[in-house]
Parts: sequence; C-alpha cells; structure tokens
Amino acid sequence: MTIKRTDPATDADERSTLEGFLDYHRQTLELKCADLDDAQLRTAAVPPSELSLMGLVRHMADVERNWFRRVLANEDAGPLHYSDEDPDGEFHLTDTDTWEDAYAAWQAEMAAARSNAARFALDDAGEGRSRLIEEPITLRWIYNHMIEEYARHNGHADLLRERLDGATGE
Repeated sequence: MTIKRTDPATDADERSTLEGFLDYHRQTLELKCADLDDAQLRTAAVPPSELSLMGLVRHMADVERNWFRRVLANEDAGPLHYSDEDPDGEFHLTDTDTWEDAYAAWQAEMAAARSNAARFALDDAGEGRSRLIEEPITLRWIYNHMIEEYARHNGHADLLRERLDGATGE
C-alpha cells in the first residue's frame, strides 16, 4: 500500500495551516502502519507495555471522536474502544480485534471530524464540553491539541515500527 503524505503549505492562512499539519500527522501515523500484517500491527512495544500500532490507531479514533464529535459538535457519541471499567481498552487487544476494523473506525472518525469542523470558525467554541476542561473550547484549541496528540503518538509509532522491521524515517 502506498501512502502519500502531503506537506502542509508554507504560505497558507491559519486554518489551512492547522488543517494541513493535522492531516500531515494523520498521514504519518498511517504511513507508520503501512505494509504490516495484523500480527505486526498488534505487537506490543516491550513488556509490560501493551502499546502497539493497532492500539495507537484505535486510541486516535477515540481521540478524534471525543474532540470533534462530543466536544465540538455535542454529539452523543460514546467511546469506541474503552470504557469506565477499562479506560485503556483501545490498547487491550483481543483475538477478535482486527486491523481492518481499527482502520475503518479511524477513517470514519476522521471523516466525521472534518465534516464537523467545517461548520465552525476557528474562534467558535464547541457546543459540548470536555470532562477535564470547564471552559469553552474553540476549534483552534482542538486543532492545536490534535496536532500535539498525533505528534506525540507518532514518536511512539516510529519506535514501534523500527522495532518491528527496522524501518525509520519521518
């Protein structure tokens, strides 16, 4: 599978720049998962960690869902992979969890995120609220937070990928 990653424009307005960097980081995570089989994608980093590429993709699906659906658009969209009983459920893979399902859920959440974000200006506060932040949260803040979230986890993904097959790089 060939993943094309697009560099953010260097001369764009603020919104296009934020969206460009967010898409760049989304594509980076996809690139880190490319051309691996299901077993490799579920391989944990090092014991006792349960961190895996599939777990990261499942985590990011839930992160996209939280910020763009619950906080921004005030949708009643419960978690996909975790629960109150298992707050790290996205990393607790079972034999029935597949890359196909994880990837499809992630793609669907990114599509919903783009659709919901298109309805808001950068300074618009979300219609919902975060469980952790009491103040209104703007789309600008969400974009910046998502870029930070992906950048941090892409560092994890880079190390996971290198452990699996030696592949390194951006």
